[in-house]
Amino acid sequence: MNYVVAVRALCEFTAKRGDLDLRFTPSPTAQEGIVGHQVVTARRGDGYQAEVSLSGDFGPLHVRGRADGYDPAQNLIEEIKTYRGQLSSMPDNHRHLHWAQLRVYGHLLCAARGLDQVNLALVYYEIGSGLETSLRETRSAAELQAMFEEACGRFVAWAEQELRHRTARDAALAGLRFPHADFRPGQRQLAETVFKANNAGRCLLAQAPTGIGKTVGSLFPVLKAAPAQRIDKIFFLAAKTPGRQLALDAAGAIRAAAPELPLRVLELAARDKACEHPDKACHGDSCPLAQGFYDRLPAAREAALGVPVLDRAALREVGLAHDVCPYYLGSEMARWADVAIGDYNYYFDGSAMLYALAQANGWRASVLVDEAHNMVSRARSMYSGELDRVALRAARAAAPPTIKKALSKVARVWGEIDAAAPAPYQVLDAPGDKLLGALTNATSTVNDFVAEYPGPLDPALQRFHFDALHFTRLAESFGAHSVFDLSRQGKDSLLCIRNVVPAPFLAPRFRDAHSVTLFSATLSPWHYFADLLGLPENTGWIDVESPFTAGQLAVHVAGRISTRYQHRGASLAPIARLMAQQYAQAPGNYLAFFSSFEYLEQAANAFADAYPEVPLWRQERRMSELERAAFLERFQPDGRGIGFAVLGGSFGEGIDLPGARLIGAFVATLGLPQLNPVNEQLRSRMQAMFGAGYDYTYLYPGLQKVVQAAGRVIRTESDQGVVYLIDDRFDQPAVRELLPRWWQVERISA
Repeated sequence: MNYVVAVRALCEFTAKRGDLDLRFTPSPTAQEGIVGHQVVTARRGDGYQAEVSLSGDFGPLHVRGRADGYDPAQNLIEEIKTYRGQLSSMPDNHRHLHWAQLRVYGHLLCAARGLDQVNLALVYYEIGSGLETSLRETRSAAELQAMFEEACGRFVAWAEQELRHRTARDAALAGLRFPHADFRPGQRQLAETVFKANNAGRCLLAQAPTGIGKTVGSLFPVLKAAPAQRIDKIFFLAAKTPGRQLALDAAGAIRAAAPELPLRVLELAARDKACEHPDKACHGDSCPLAQGFYDRLPAAREAALGVPVLDRAALREVGLAHDVCPYYLGSEMARWADVAIGDYNYYFDGSAMLYALAQANGWRASVLVDEAHNMVSRARSMYSGELDRVALRAARAAAPPTIKKALSKVARVWGEIDAAAPAPYQVLDAPGDKLLGALTNATSTVNDFVAEYPGPLDPALQRFHFDALHFTRLAESFGAHSVFDLSRQGKDSLLCIRNVVPAPFLAPRFRDAHSVTLFSATLSPWHYFADLLGLPENTGWIDVESPFTAGQLAVHVAGRISTRYQHRGASLAPIARLMAQQYAQAPGNYLAFFSSFEYLEQAANAFADAYPEVPLWRQERRMSELERAAFLERFQPDGRGIGFAVLGGSFGEGIDLPGARLIGAFVATLGLPQLNPVNEQLRSRMQAMFGAGYDYTYLYPGLQKVVQAAGRVIRTESDQGVVYLIDDRFDQPAVRELLPRWWQVERISA
């Protein structure tokens, strides 16, 4: 069995030295880098060969990659690197890595073509000026072979260890048994379908009720499928922190049931939560954990492999023991983990780390997407970009003269757009050349300035710079999937490229994975998600049978109350009366959901005034993790009272309050997104593209939040509870069709 390694990965493992240095430095965009390579290769002669595929073996290693170019007439192999600014400011360890890659390609070329020697050229292309700098050397085939073997020799022990791990892992997975005594009802159906999807290499949409154990019911079958399907990595992606913890718990249960299973599990946490020195910059001159990072990384990496579950706490312990940054140690261990658990953005964002690693290393990855009803809104935000005129003004105030001049040009063009779009909200044509030219000039000016005067930028200037870079990158792929609009905030305005349909961006991510399973309690109707996310045509669909019965959950529709905006004042008293009647009939813990904080406050105040004897507590705006934990702590088995929360917020999904911890919920809204110009534009676009504008923009997203909130009540087969759906529109057939099939809905007079 061979261990396949990319040239870049081999060199990064063996040739990186020195500090971790993440100071902002001007660098070309991916598109600029591609164009730069094309410019350089276009300057070469007719016989020049671009993108030369090369590979070679050393013991169990199979090393492969693509050299940027080869000129047979000069017997010259080139490695092309694009950059901005002064070449002299490039760190030495970068140059060392580039030479290491080029020399490996040189050896592979000599071996493939029987050459005695070859000329090597490290070509640096400055994006702004178009200047080429070529650093050359000539090496004999024997010299290059020795360098190749030295690098491979340093890596081969690690590769052999990885091969042993993979063999042992797959052997153990082949005999893996479900970690519990038996499957829960519905859980086996889910697991079998996920297993079949992975065996067939297909994507899957799985709607499965809350409480059946979807996490372990999806992770276990992928692990079972891994040996036969040669699955290298499993990426478990969650929308929120509780979802990551559920995945860690599921992996822990699987490992506990099979102690001999050598399964490496990694949690990827956000950088701001994992940073040990938030007051310091990410480079060796500032942060002690960045200084000498790559020199100490091998020992830290070896130690990390000895920890089966590298959650955030374990990464911190290993990192600090070896004086390396825990966050970037986690990024390194993503290369060696079997199961990586993180947020959606690690695979689906435009600069997603796990997707990039999978592409670079040719991994067969199976992706599990938890609470996938969140994917549409999250993906839209990933591929949207906004510029704020207030932020531009702050950036100009902090900018040195050369940058201020470029930003002033952006302000003038912006002013022209403002003058031509006087409405409070206005959809514009695609971002024009004039705006994009001004933004590109401004970002280039910032890049040139930083190249000449290295050092930290003012935070306001750096923030606008990054926003402008993101905006211009999105403009490169602007199309029918997005809108360009202007919104006014007093005298100032916002310019936004607003993604409407993420499908064009996400479709390659689904295509390049071995399998992607998206699962949630609310994935109906399936065509809504297939259309907006860009799922392949052969994607499977399953609606898992519920293990719960109608007798467990009394679902009442209060059809005489309207929660429409214009009726909210009149709804407060009858809603309070309904809640009080239910509480008097069955005292216990309840959750009451409202469409906004404003509505929540009105309802909570009205209830407290009318029924002061009933305990209540409220979700506040921007609660910390500790405050959210305190809110949930009120739900004790012997507790009494009503928690007021916002539908679609922290307590509307992803929380587990089984048994008497929660016996009922009141949902005083359909959860429809706010009627505003932006959503109306989305509705218009959805209507034009799919013929279902209202449903795609309002009805489906709203009812998903309702069903998620109601799903907090019944968590196990022994739970009993009640749900009140408060609004006359819950009586409409189109709405009823989107409610779970196992619910038996009764209309009450309230």
